[in-house]
Amino acid sequence: MPEDRSFAGKRFVMYVIGFVFNLSYAIPTYVNSSFLAKFAGDKLVGIIYAASSILAIAAFIEISEPLKRFGNFRTTIGLIFLEILSLAGLATGQSAIVIISSFILNFVSIALINFSLDVFLEEFSSNTKTGRIRGSFLSVINSAWLVSPLLASWILGDNIYGNMYAVSGILLVPMLLLVFFGLREVKDPFYNRLPFWKSFAEVWADRDIKGILFIQFLLQFFYAWMVIYTPLYLHETVGFDWPTIGIIFTVMLLPFVMLEAPLGRLADRIGEKRALSIGFAIMGLATGAIAIVTDHNAWIWAGILFATRVGAATVEVMADTYFFKKVDATKTHIITFSRMARPLAYVISPVVATILFTVFDMKGLFIFLGLLMFYGLRYSLSIRDVK
Repeated sequence: MPEDRSFAGKRFVMYVIGFVFNLSYAIPTYVNSSFLAKFAGDKLVGIIYAASSILAIAAFIEISEPLKRFGNFRTTIGLIFLEILSLAGLATGQSAIVIISSFILNFVSIALINFSLDVFLEEFSSNTKTGRIRGSFLSVINSAWLVSPLLASWILGDNIYGNMYAVSGILLVPMLLLVFFGLREVKDPFYNRLPFWKSFAEVWADRDIKGILFIQFLLQFFYAWMVIYTPLYLHETVGFDWPTIGIIFTVMLLPFVMLEAPLGRLADRIGEKRALSIGFAIMGLATGAIAIVTDHNAWIWAGILFATRVGAATVEVMADTYFFKKVDATKTHIITFSRMARPLAYVISPVVATILFTVFDMKGLFIFLGLLMFYGLRYSLSIRDVK
């Protein structure tokens, strides 16, 4: 059908946009904490992430207003310009105030752009193909994350962080053009704007939606913990240099490219519940192993972190598929709760880690995180499959 071909074409544009955007913000992600530590010290890095996340959550609560007023297309264009501005600040800033302010703007812009892309993609999806579409989209964008550690370690070179942020900003120019020419004719759905507490009550009353949102939060908590503390642990404690860490992280990210598309197709046929439980179990075991290993062999570390991402990739695609089978593009107030999971995780995880640091060393953090992933089984076993 012509409409199907049109949707397929728009989805292809979305896949390219998703790849370029994720490549842009993936390149500096795993060294952001080390860069911020140069200006604020190791112990304040988590606080900066927490402050960024609080502002992102506040922006999510109000995102429906600009969507209704300007539409998703113009809102996305504006957010891309803000992202470019933030990266210019990170690339050229010399003071702690400029760097920290730019990082906060960068963090908030990324969160909101991801939300806008979700709204676009949901417009070109149908429930019977949600798993296939979401799985393919995740595989495409995660291929950007696969190459980003090697690119980052190469661009970083002699610890010249500015080059890395400059490259990230330049990559947003083709993304801006793709959005402008590829998505400007996309019609906006009716955006259902409800007060925050009414939206919260609607979510809380639906057992399945509530369960999948808790699952998404636990996954984002895992990512936040890993992004902030794994590079520091490998670089400062284990003693790997950045080129070696780049190779380790590239191997670590392979499951996202290898597994998410086939898992998405599997979700459309058999449902998501069992796979979510298996994913959490793998994450728990592999994350706990980080605290046990003392070997300096890079391939052993690559293998352990690869296993953590086998579990994470499984949970990610199943959780996204399940959520968007239950929610369509008109329910932006509920999609907002889903995308709040990442900034909320960045608020809570550094606070929890700071408290744990008073009792445990870095290894203790990973034992705690592994146990927390097993807690995810409570929610994965409680939801009802959508086929």
